[in-house]
Amino acid sequence: MEFTELADYAVPAGTLTEWIPSVGPQARTPEAAGWRSDTRPTSYVHEAHLRTSLSSLRRGRESWLGAAFEVAGPLNKPAFRQAVLNWIDRHEAMRSSASIDETTGEMSRLTAAEGAIDIWQVEQERCSQSSEVFEHLQYLFDEFTSPLIWPAYAFVTLEPLDDTRPITVFFAADHSIIDGLSTVLVAHEIAALYGEELGGPPAALFEAGSYLDFGSSERERHAELEHSHDAVRMWRDFLVDGDGELPAFPLDIGDPSPEDVPQGGLSAWVLDAEQADSFSTACRKTGHSLFAGLLAVLAITGGELGGGTRFRTVTPVHTRDEPQWASALGWFVGLCPISFDIDGDGSFGSVIAAASAEVKKTKPIARVPLDRVFTTLGYSARPRFVVSFMDVRFAPAAEHWPDWNARALRSKQYQHDVYVWINRTPQGINIAARYPNTEQATARVHEYIGTLRRLLTEVADTGTARIPDTAPEPFRDGHIDSSRIATSQ
Repeated sequence: MEFTELADYAVPAGTLTEWIPSVGPQARTPEAAGWRSDTRPTSYVHEAHLRTSLSSLRRGRESWLGAAFEVAGPLNKPAFRQAVLNWIDRHEAMRSSASIDETTGEMSRLTAAEGAIDIWQVEQERCSQSSEVFEHLQYLFDEFTSPLIWPAYAFVTLEPLDDTRPITVFFAADHSIIDGLSTVLVAHEIAALYGEELGGPPAALFEAGSYLDFGSSERERHAELEHSHDAVRMWRDFLVDGDGELPAFPLDIGDPSPEDVPQGGLSAWVLDAEQADSFSTACRKTGHSLFAGLLAVLAITGGELGGGTRFRTVTPVHTRDEPQWASALGWFVGLCPISFDIDGDGSFGSVIAAASAEVKKTKPIARVPLDRVFTTLGYSARPRFVVSFMDVRFAPAAEHWPDWNARALRSKQYQHDVYVWINRTPQGINIAARYPNTEQATARVHEYIGTLRRLLTEVADTGTARIPDTAPEPFRDGHIDSSRIATSQ
């Protein structure tokens, strides 16, 4: 499944219907109507996102993730409505609203019971141009998925002018309540629940835990975090080595644009399924994983293009460490620091071994939320170069994604940073990226991804990759005044 912006999804002309959740007198049972106070805290990353949104000019807007996929027409609206309601009952995070008092800074939560949700079904005028459909979707999702309001998500169905074409379902939700894997799950669950309402087989979805319970357990686990904890120590060392900053993109992308413009983006299928298998086999023959191989090739790419011999990035790692979280919706993601050299014995084997050793060392600390670590350190820094990897070949209904025209979506972003997402699917390996929309940044990121693609193909074809003969000067290991980062309680 590709991961792109809405603008890169082929949207036909047609008629839109918005499906907006509501709570109140129209609840399905009188006993279920209304909100109830809920003492469960948010996860650490959810709280950090809320506080950042409060201080942002955009107030958390344009921080959404989503999905688009097709179902056979014509659209049975009562069945679709019931499918969405059943889905909302299934995921408690979709029935809960966390907020922060802007005067006191205190957090609170309200949660609605199962059966308390109704749906506002908003029929829009027929759009004769696909551009009208796109503009409406973009506006709706940008403006009505803020984490500071409820609901922070919405569904939209599109009935095309050509009634022989399938129906397109669009979904968007603020990042505070979903992550990348959540977007992958939505298409399967809604399609299965809708099919059941149409008289098809039971949806037979796996039982899903509550992200609210995850937040509570996370707070309990990390309420006390000593400076001697591995997570605190590793992140502190990582910050010191980076001159107090988290890593930047290996190549020079220039200065931030003085204008507030959306980032650029790309998506490319770099290996087909057979090549992906060959690449994985080459990695396993060295005794290491495909993810370690990807990191190794990313590092070699930077070295070849003059980015230095030390590769540094931040990578997300899922925190779905119990069976109940496997099908849950929420932001189940931690971060871990990655830093290793490519100038070992000059072989692909030595680079992948270095990458593998770093992953083995730092992956366990991803369970400790970075915001909690930074609180302990009395310090903060913003990710500037992030590399994400997901193997979604065995996700529910993954084999149907091409037939469904399924796509994971993300909102526009405006930061001066580079994010790279690498997804292994049944169709092969896809790489997506977002980056500053400047001439220099666009050129350097495209050059980087182009070289990365060539090197991935080289490993898939030959089992190895050429390391640059003459490595450029390594990254400068900057130093900061360690007193800026707390060292004791």
